[in-house]
Amino acid sequence: MTYGKGSDQAAMEYGLEYNPPMNAVTGERNLKEAKMILDNLGVVFLLQSGSCLGAVRDNAFIPWDDDIDISSVLGMNGLNEETIYVALATFRSRGYYVRKNSSNLDGPPYAISHSVIKDYARLDWSCLLVVDGVIRSYPGVQVPATLFTHPREIEFLGEKFFVPNPPEEYLRLKYGEQWMVPKKAGEYEKDVVEKIPSTKMVGGTCRFRVLDHEGEPVPSAEVVLVGGGNSKTDEYGYAEIILSVMEGSNYYALIIRYPGHEQVLYEEEMVPDKNYVYRAGTYSTKAGSALGEFGTLGNVLLPDEHMP
Repeated sequence: MTYGKGSDQAAMEYGLEYNPPMNAVTGERNLKEAKMILDNLGVVFLLQSGSCLGAVRDNAFIPWDDDIDISSVLGMNGLNEETIYVALATFRSRGYYVRKNSSNLDGPPYAISHSVIKDYARLDWSCLLVVDGVIRSYPGVQVPATLFTHPREIEFLGEKFFVPNPPEEYLRLKYGEQWMVPKKAGEYEKDVVEKIPSTKMVGGTCRFRVLDHEGEPVPSAEVVLVGGGNSKTDEYGYAEIILSVMEGSNYYALIIRYPGHEQVLYEEEMVPDKNYVYRAGTYSTKAGSALGEFGTLGNVLLPDEHMP
């Protein structure tokens, strides 16, 4: 690996952009260290997303998984923002690089989320708020809060970990009826996003331009913000969607559709009042720039400073 030193900003940013497969031995060490840190602070956490899927289905990390996914419920066992930042300070003291992903409790994603990385193994920790009896799991899957607030304990990697309860129901809601079928990056994303209902977001406008493989504008293309709204491009290829206003940026999933073309963009870091351009073929171009194996590509959209 030539990106960063493994526990720094360069390693973090490359990991979020290209999501290379995680070394399972390093991942196990980091997960157990995170457990020690959070257990010492009395913070209850659960394995979620791919980490829960691997633990329940395979009793192992998924071989091509790119990170460790854990979550906590705000208010559960007294968890508050102060405790979160004490935990993050402990991670830093133990050699981790810490990055804030999102922080918004007044609207979607109703979470405070951070990533920490050491020796190229990234751990994503989402502290989730219960709203109207549900918890939102990225990129907007609504899960009954009771699955998280009454977790199940399982044996994993020789230790005890919590998972949503029942885990089979959580994994069905997250990954669909075929969650027992192993799927790699590029295969599972559509299963996740296609069943997330649209909701009206209140916030700032984000403008897009959709271009085809030749760089020509695509009229009447559909731009879908997963879990949010959707919009059609005008004759010049421009569309607008609404993003929540929050501190810093946030990750979103999108779908770009027009006749003969559909692309799921699973991890796009965006902010309101900014302009972005999507060009068909950019995904393949970005894949070609990866330094070795890669997973779900992030930030395929490009900033468009020339958009009016």
